[in-house]
Parts: sequence; structure tokens; C-alpha cells
Amino acid sequence: MRRMMFMAALALIVLSSTGKAQSISGDYIETRSADVWTGTCVANGEMNLAGDQAILAWRVNKGEWKGVSLEGLSVVGVVKASATLGDQYNNPYPAKAVVIVDERACPEQQKALVEFAQAMAGKLLNNVVRVEIAPIKIQVTGHDGHYSKTLVQAGKLAGIQTRAIGGKDHLCGNEEVYYRPLAEMTHSMPAVAELDQYEGAGLGVSWTVHGKRSAFVGTFAR
Repeated sequence: MRRMMFMAALALIVLSSTGKAQSISGDYIETRSADVWTGTCVANGEMNLAGDQAILAWRVNKGEWKGVSLEGLSVVGVVKASATLGDQYNNPYPAKAVVIVDERACPEQQKALVEFAQAMAGKLLNNVVRVEIAPIKIQVTGHDGHYSKTLVQAGKLAGIQTRAIGGKDHLCGNEEVYYRPLAEMTHSMPAVAELDQYEGAGLGVSWTVHGKRSAFVGTFAR
């Protein structure tokens, strides 16, 4: 009997430690080159003309990936797709991606950050053409995924600044969340991208956009 109780307790410890090893959570911020909170008329007007570029940023507040601690580290993915992301009638793949990893990460953590971002974004980050190492700063104002402001700065390569959507952001009065986030989220809110910028190499394109209703902010957990 004692042996059975010991084995059961041991199994619980193993299961608990295994679950912990796979647990990771934090903040997520995304921008793209098409409005995500919009009306059908505006969305249709941007279809096939915009929305093929995106920036995805994760800040790990706690947890690890495949046994590697990523707590306090960040990673950013920048994407150039083949069509408007989220358009059900056109295939955005293949997409090219540049991944920027936190300069504070050791080589093992850098590898884990890339693999984590790929797992969270799926096919979108399958084709990584360049990996950059840079200082990454991610700041959020608010709590529990309800952010009034956010900031992402990945060296001199990429930048995001968002604010909450307000009454003056209505253009047609029929706005809704037209697209879904590009990566897994536990909580998401659309936001206005006061800045959406990429000035790096690898994608054949750079951009700086201001004041577009093209962001999602929130949290992730896996």
C-alpha cells in the first residue's frame, strides 16, 4: 500500500513538473498594414492592396520553452506575406519573416525564442530568412490585457506604439473586429497603431505607418 501511495505521489510530481516546463505566458502586441478594427467597406477597399505586412511581438513574463527559461525575454517577428493576411479568398503563403531576438538571451535562449515564436504564429514564421539580435523593449500601460498604451522597440529595426481605440476613431460607424490576431492569444483587444515601423533588411521592403486601426494588444499563455 505504501509503495502504491509513493508511486502515485511520484507520478503527480512528474506530471506537475512536466506541466510547469511547458507553461509560458506574457504580453503580445501585433500590427499589420490593414485595419483590423474596421467596417466591411474599408476592409474591402484594402483587400489585395494592403495587409501583407505585419509585426508580432511577445514579452515572456514567466515560463520556459522546452525546458529553457525565457522569463523576462522578448522576441519580435516581422512578416512580408504574399497577400492580405486574413483574406479567406487569397493565399498569403509563402511568407518571408525576419525574427529579432533579445540581446540579453544566451545562444540556447535565442534558439528557444525563435522556436517559441514559430510555434505561436504557425505557418506565418515558417520561412525565416534572417535572425537579428537586438535590444528589445516592450512596455504596457494597463493590466490583465486591457492596455491603454503599449510600446515595442527592437533596436533600430522595428517599432510599435499603440493606444486604445476611442470615439474619434469611428469612420463609418459600423466598425468591428474584422480580422483575428495572427498568433495565439488568451485575451485580445484591437488598438490604434500610432507607430508601425520596420527599417531592417531581409524582406525587400520597409515601412513607417502612423495612426492606423491595425493593432491587437493582449496576453498569451501556452
